[in-house]
Amino acid sequence: MEQDRNQTPRANRIHIGFFGRRNAGKSSLINAVTGQQVSVVSDILGTTTDTVEKAMELLPIGPVVLIDTPGLDDSGALGELRVQRAKQTFSHTDIAVLVVDASVGMTQDDRRILQALTEKHIPALSVWNKWDLAENTVLPEGAIAVSAATGDGIEALKERLGAFYRERTATQKPRHLFGNLLAPEDVVVLVTPIDESAPKGRMILPQVQAIREILDGHAICLAAQPQQLPAVLRLLNRPPRLVVTDSQAFGQIKEIVPAEIPLTSFSILFAQLKGVLEPARKAAQTLEQLSDGSRILISEGCTHHRQCNDIGTVKLPRWIQAHTGKTFQFAFASGNSFPEDLTPYRLVVHCGGCMLNQREMESRAARAAKQGVPYTNYGVLIAYLNGILARSLSILEKIQQR
Repeated sequence: MEQDRNQTPRANRIHIGFFGRRNAGKSSLINAVTGQQVSVVSDILGTTTDTVEKAMELLPIGPVVLIDTPGLDDSGALGELRVQRAKQTFSHTDIAVLVVDASVGMTQDDRRILQALTEKHIPALSVWNKWDLAENTVLPEGAIAVSAATGDGIEALKERLGAFYRERTATQKPRHLFGNLLAPEDVVVLVTPIDESAPKGRMILPQVQAIREILDGHAICLAAQPQQLPAVLRLLNRPPRLVVTDSQAFGQIKEIVPAEIPLTSFSILFAQLKGVLEPARKAAQTLEQLSDGSRILISEGCTHHRQCNDIGTVKLPRWIQAHTGKTFQFAFASGNSFPEDLTPYRLVVHCGGCMLNQREMESRAARAAKQGVPYTNYGVLIAYLNGILARSLSILEKIQQR
């Protein structure tokens, strides 16, 4: 699907993380690669105190997010916090650049960083910076020599990153919300409630992404609010190929859409897209097993101003307790605050993750699985609460990524 690269959502960009020891030149290298003053640089150890992310176009890869991180050899109480923040970026890094200070050579700290990246299954490219200061240094096989100070090797690094990316994605097919489900002239109806929680004057990202994919597939897109859906269905001379609704409206929409018309939600489509649908399906059905007083984590991938009837903090807790007849303890997380330790919780309910890349969503689901905590998704759980989980998932069995 062709997109205006300047408008590509961050979740659809390749995330490239720069890791290394303090003063290896990570920030200088990112500034050299971008041609911009993205990060503050100095000779003082620990100048970068938090992660810095820059969305840009990096040829020959395309739309990317470059991530500058604090040194992973930092020490002390504050240093440990910086290291922790740097390691948090592992979860959404698609490609890692290990920046080695060539004037010093490969240290034990560098080897530990490389080992950590390997354990996280993050493909890593070794880049030896400050090559202009290196004396009698033999460049290891597969590494690339650069100097952020002089600019030597920067263009070669960009080309090498492109080749590195292509080598590791050669067998991967691009993923799409609808896969091969739609044919030209198919009609898809999108149900998009405009209520107090809808952003002012714009559509949310899942709706925009769905519209674009439908049009790119030469299918026909119709958008309506829930109360308009009966009129839309009457206007059509044949049933739509699919109805996609905001999950919050499942209870209303399931009564309007005839059983023979496939029905699902944006959140469920994103669970499929991000590779977490199967654990989400299984986890939703564990709700009945929770004992009274159990702790449930409700997490969102973005940070936004919560409205008075917010889906995550208000509606979901109310629906869950009404369905089970039990009282639970709810905790809430947003953005990058997803906990490392999930063991206090008996269930994790995550949003669709439209603002997070696939690696981050799979990482969060894997973290929950490793700690034995069921992990589901807003749309999947709401479909289960409305007794239509099987119906809302049936159409996805026909989706194959083109």
